[in-house]
Amino acid sequence: MELQIYLEELKELAMKIIDNYQMQITKVAIGRANPALISKIKVNYYDSILAIDELSSIQVASALQLIVKPFDLGSIKIIEKAITEYNLGVSISNEGHQLRISYPQLTTEKRHELVKKLNVYTEQAKVNIRQARQEINKKIKSNEELSEDLKKHFLDSIQKEIENYIVKIEKIANEKESDLLTI
Repeated sequence: MELQIYLEELKELAMKIIDNYQMQITKVAIGRANPALISKIKVNYYDSILAIDELSSIQVASALQLIVKPFDLGSIKIIEKAITEYNLGVSISNEGHQLRISYPQLTTEKRHELVKKLNVYTEQAKVNIRQARQEINKKIKSNEELSEDLKKHFLDSIQKEIENYIVKIEKIANEKESDLLTI
């Protein structure tokens, strides 16, 4: 029963790390318009923190353009500011009633730079997962109610879960890298 508590705690930590990783890699543009790249950017709207997709509709206009149509035209400037501050390397055109977001065409050199950036994010996510493991392992080792055999069993179970989370991160990274290198 106690193993389940440790596994749940690890799962909670790992899912936060993976979610954060996925959010970070959305900044690594793939050379074509993708609403997911901007949909979760947070905006302070009347003292509430909301994602852009909660304040507007986001449509793909072409392979390299998105159209953001705010539900409330009063929010267009704060949405524009949030996208600009997110540093996606896009150009934004405010057309009064909507924003037109244009992505630059990626060169092969730029694609390889983005893969390097992706690899940095991937390694950091793996390090964070391993730190979560260390945190849980410390708790297991300091639990005096557990026998040495049980501690070893718990540590082995935690290690297996960590390996699964690392594989999950690598799978996400491989998909993103494949997208980046596809012209």
